[in-house]
Amino acid sequence: MKSKYILISILSLIAVSSSNIAIAGDVVAGEEKSKECVACHGADGNGTDPQYPRLAGQHQDYLAKSLRDYKSGDRKNPIMSSMVVGLSDDDIDNLAAFYASLEGLKDLSEFK
Repeated sequence: MKSKYILISILSLIAVSSSNIAIAGDVVAGEEKSKECVACHGADGNGTDPQYPRLAGQHQDYLAKSLRDYKSGDRKNPIMSSMVVGLSDDDIDNLAAFYASLEGLKDLSEFK
């Protein structure tokens, strides 16, 4: 019975540790690369046109996966597909790090 609790404790630690793995990314390089994204998503990642998603403050792993999915074609959007075609894995990680580092809007009334 004691070994069962030890095993459960070990598995719990592994689960917690693996959920906290950060994606590598350079925020400064991501900011530089984001210049092409500003037209739709805004300089601060909180674009003013509601048809485009706000990226600021999103989870880094979500942003990276979304960009990779656009690039692979698993996620479909003609605009985004053309934007990500030339991105390297490092570019994607850097963009994700940059947008995750920004503060998202707290109150939707701030969204104009």
